[in-house]
Amino acid sequence: MSIDLRNLSAKELGALIEKAKQQQSRLAKRTPIATVRSKITKFAKAEGYTLEELFGMSGNRSAKAAAKPSSRAGRKLGKVAPKYRNPANPKETWTGRGKHPRWMAELIAKGKKADDFLIKKK
Repeated sequence: MSIDLRNLSAKELGALIEKAKQQQSRLAKRTPIATVRSKITKFAKAEGYTLEELFGMSGNRSAKAAAKPSSRAGRKLGKVAPKYRNPANPKETWTGRGKHPRWMAELIAKGKKADDFLIKKK
């Protein structure tokens, strides 16, 4: 997090410092996370459970990470037929996914349109 302090007035800076001190005080009063984690693990074991059973995750991952799987995890993308072809070099094609290839970006910068490079279906 970055705050541009140059544009703040003295009053705004004072309020920001006060908020920061309050937050620092709140954080200092909290029990260390390792202690809390240890207590939870011991309690779950005493009751006959594992963290995986309770939270559906391994002990190393946070609940937030377990609740929201990676957008790419387990996702397999199939091959996609090319949609665009370089008129100067027919061997260069692009599927339309991701960034424009250099040849296409250069031609678009010169005023061409992406539709000019579409591969015509037979």
